[in-house]
Amino acid sequence: MTAHRIGTREEWTAAREALLAREKEHTRLGDELARARRELPWVPLEKEYRFQTESGEQTLAELFDGRSQLLVYHFMFGPKYAAGCTTCSSIADSVNGLLPHLHARDVTMLFVSRAPLEKLLAYKRRMGWSVPWVSSAESDFNFDFGVSRSEKATRAAFAPMLEGEPHPTVSYNAGASGTDIVGYLSEGPGISAFARDGDCVYHCYSSSARGLEFVMGYYLILDRAPKGRDEGAFQTWLRRHDEYDSE
Repeated sequence: MTAHRIGTREEWTAAREALLAREKEHTRLGDELARARRELPWVPLEKEYRFQTESGEQTLAELFDGRSQLLVYHFMFGPKYAAGCTTCSSIADSVNGLLPHLHARDVTMLFVSRAPLEKLLAYKRRMGWSVPWVSSAESDFNFDFGVSRSEKATRAAFAPMLEGEPHPTVSYNAGASGTDIVGYLSEGPGISAFARDGDCVYHCYSSSARGLEFVMGYYLILDRAPKGRDEGAFQTWLRRHDEYDSE
């Protein structure tokens, strides 16, 4: 017998109508936040970043691929990783099929990581993704946008955790990525938005941490399921899409 509250259809209808009013308020607030994001000032980039791509070395301006808007997902795949972060991999699954729709709205989206390009492309083939993926291994890009740290800076930033017991999610993801805790934490997830006008590239927006849940499509769906996300320790249930049947 379920432990969840049981009610009549009339009780459900009344509760649903009350919730609907709050959901509509949430939607309107989301529209306001989206407008505020668009109204942020654009910052011209003075440094010319270069990336290793399947088409050879390219600048950030060239990564726009002829469009005026660029979304860069900072995928956690550091130089010491043997495989991409499990959480970032789930995000890649979520956005992989969206590219034609983004292109139709003048938006290019791609992943960037600090691992060598050959390692990124091998993992991309394994996962079956079509999203462009570039390496910033020889660039300050990830450092300048606050998603990568040196090992020394990582040890300083996470000293309390490293001296104690790491969170189960960190331990799991580090092991699943084939690196140690410090190597794993030297990278962080994030998304950065850029605009191009002629030869000038502007930084428009960035987000990280729970600000990335909009690209975790499965969470938005699970939030509508009867048991919700049903998580214990954050995302320790998560696996790469080709690993669920291996356990």
